[in-house]
Amino acid sequence: MTNNAKIAILDGYTINPGDNPWTPLESLGDCTIYDRTPPELKLERARDAEIILLSKVKLDADTLKALPKLRYISLLATGYNNVDVAAAGALGIPVSNVPAYSTESVAQTTFALLLELAVNVGVHDAAVKAGEWIRCPDHSFWKAPIVELNGLTIGIVGYGVIGKAVARIAAAFGMRVIAYAPRIPQDAGPVPVSFVPLEELFAIADVVTLNCPQTPENTGFVNSRLLGCMKPGAFLINVARGGLVNEADLAHALRSGQIAGAALDVVAHEPMLAENPLLSAPNCIFTPHIAWASLAARRRLMDIVAANVASFLGGSPINVVNGQYLAPAS
Repeated sequence: MTNNAKIAILDGYTINPGDNPWTPLESLGDCTIYDRTPPELKLERARDAEIILLSKVKLDADTLKALPKLRYISLLATGYNNVDVAAAGALGIPVSNVPAYSTESVAQTTFALLLELAVNVGVHDAAVKAGEWIRCPDHSFWKAPIVELNGLTIGIVGYGVIGKAVARIAAAFGMRVIAYAPRIPQDAGPVPVSFVPLEELFAIADVVTLNCPQTPENTGFVNSRLLGCMKPGAFLINVARGGLVNEADLAHALRSGQIAGAALDVVAHEPMLAENPLLSAPNCIFTPHIAWASLAARRRLMDIVAANVASFLGGSPINVVNGQYLAPAS
């Protein structure tokens, strides 16, 4: 395949809303860029592509079989659950992802959310602007208890590169770090960390943060049982995948005072549905899946995707996530 390869970018807007040019990829082939692709246009737009780049567009087995010209897929993300990687492998199509591009941004957002729960900056800013400080008889007031992080225990579910970055920041705040991982890493990083069973983590931690991938086995695992293990003053933070959390159970835990608060960058259905039970739950704050989206992170993503495509064109694809399924290309 030459650098005249036909490349279709099916949902590029969030990667480049105007500040992150596609130049590195445009130099590698004939690029057609779509900001968004609705399901009914997916086959039409992908039909002639030899290389597809995508983030949230779904490529299931039937779709892949309907694309005989397709030779390579690169995600515009780390997660690859939107592509049937086994079906792609059976067709001889390598699928690559973009690992570790957003680590620092996601870790930063974890603590932006935690600090909002702990200090309620937005609530107090709104109160000041509403004139409450002007009318206050005292020099200071607060609308909710202010929580000091120093000395608290943070429980990190998933201890990959992002989990380790969260631990590093937590240690700088003076927090004790505990973690759960299905396989305890040989290199736990420079921060002292104790690995504990999942239920023990939820019971001990003052803050639980989800930093793990979503799999069929762990979908909805944060449910009433685990939430019931948590301290009444504890916080839950999810910057991983919305489907990890049973949202109805979390809403009930917040309404009943079972836990003190939650902060979510992700929900099970994105964009969020109007009927999401967490929208009306108390002490629940949101950001709209932006933990990954700093310009610095998106520029790293662009560079890695370009390297993925260039490596495939050179005959040695990198960051391949379906190598175990990959049949020889026909």
